[in-house]
Amino acid sequence: MEPVLEHPHGPPIGLYLKVWGLLFVLSTLSYLVDFFHLQGQLRWTLILALMIAKAGLIVAIFMHLRWERRALIAVILIPPLALMVLVAMMFVEADYTFLTRMAFFR
Repeated sequence: MEPVLEHPHGPPIGLYLKVWGLLFVLSTLSYLVDFFHLQGQLRWTLILALMIAKAGLIVAIFMHLRWERRALIAVILIPPLALMVLVAMMFVEADYTFLTRMAFFR
């Protein structure tokens, strides 16, 4: 069963304008992170959070993923999430390997 759109020709133009405005605000916030010279963990957390928010809006609205079937959404979103989990596991393993080398090979 196909999802039913509110409008037969796609989303209304007003939705695109609202998303464009929100993307402008998120980009401004990204710029302000550097403008206020934020450093360390806070800086990278804000940059990554804003980047993920912008990417999510673009994929959901401009690539019309919001109106697709759940199976297609899963096929598109699950592989990058799995890769992120594997990269996180590699970071943990690299830290363990580094600490082991520092302990035994001095």
